[in-house]
Order: sequence, then C-alpha cells, then structure tokens
Amino acid sequence: MNENNTAVQEKKPGIVRRLYNWMLSWAESPWGGLALFIFAMSESIFFPVPPDVLLMALCIGMPKKSFKYALICTAGSVFGAMIGFGLGAFAWDLVDSWFIPTIFSQEAFDNVANLYAEWNFWLVFTAGFTPVPYKLITISAGVCLGIADFGIFVLASVISRGLRFFLVASLIWKFGAPIKKFIDKYFNLCALAFTVLLIGGFVLIKYAL
Repeated sequence: MNENNTAVQEKKPGIVRRLYNWMLSWAESPWGGLALFIFAMSESIFFPVPPDVLLMALCIGMPKKSFKYALICTAGSVFGAMIGFGLGAFAWDLVDSWFIPTIFSQEAFDNVANLYAEWNFWLVFTAGFTPVPYKLITISAGVCLGIADFGIFVLASVISRGLRFFLVASLIWKFGAPIKKFIDKYFNLCALAFTVLLIGGFVLIKYAL
C-alpha cells in the first residue's frame, strides 16, 4: 500500500505542468478570450507558462477566430509588458525582493540591463519572439529607464509579440490540429533561428556599410 502511494506521489505533476493543464481548461470556457488576455498580460510580468498554450487550444477549437485570438493575445501581452516596464521604472525598490530570485536571478537581471545600451530594440524583439523570458526584459527595461526608450520598447513588443502569436494562429488556421505537435516541439527553435538570422543580417549590413 505504501509502495502504491509512493508511486502515485512520484507521478504527481509539478506546479508548472498543473498550471499548464489549468490554462488549457479555459479553452472549454465561454470566458476563454478573457482568460487568454489575462494570461498573456500576466506572462509578461511573472506568470511562468507562455500564453501560446491557451492560444493554440482556442484556435484549434474555433479556427475561424484564430486571428481574433492572436490579436487578444498580443494586446494582453503588450499591456502586461507596459505594466512590467512601469514596475521596473517606478516601483522597483518595492518589488525587487519578490522578483529576485523568485522569478529570475540577479545575475540574469544585471546581464540584461547591460545589454540595453547597444541592443535596445533587438533585445526586446528577441525576447518577445523567442523563448527568452519576456518578463525579464520588460521589467529590466523599466529599471534601465533613460537607456531603454519606452517608445522603442512598445514598438518592439508589438512587432515581436504580434509576429509570434499571429504566426501560431496562422499555422493553426491553415493546418488545423495536426500542426500543434510541430509547434509544441519545434516552434521555439525555429523562432530562435529566425531571430538570429534577422539580427545577424542587420548587424552585417551595419558593419558592411
């Protein structure tokens, strides 16, 4: 009996997986769109699971609304990014002990802050489009106010988050449920490769000219 209990406990999913499953459950709710906005907003500040999870589920359930959900997800994410920026700019002394080391490490935060002087737009774009933790960028941008320009920050967030979420929605709309496995397995890798090539192209042009 004890052995069985131990086996059950060992198979109990971790907190991130439970959050993942909880997010998916909202796809069956009439409040799915609102939940998507809230999750996307929260993920830009502290939430550990990317909103793509619920976005894909909603798009598979209602393919005709795929682009509407992508727009909702983008709006929520950018709104959350602006809140994160504000926390970093005006309330960091009050919340820093909660974010470090709970959400990210001091070393990671310092490294990102040092990159803003040279890679302002591209730093935000890369985090918004790839697996890089977006929340780390949004909050550190606010802390680096004066180096990180708010207008550039918002523009890069809109472009990168919009590209990411509309790409996911487009793939679901075009190919349906079967593409979900591909997105789950390869999307982050493809997004990272695309961003490296894009930034590399601009860097090459910069130094070539």
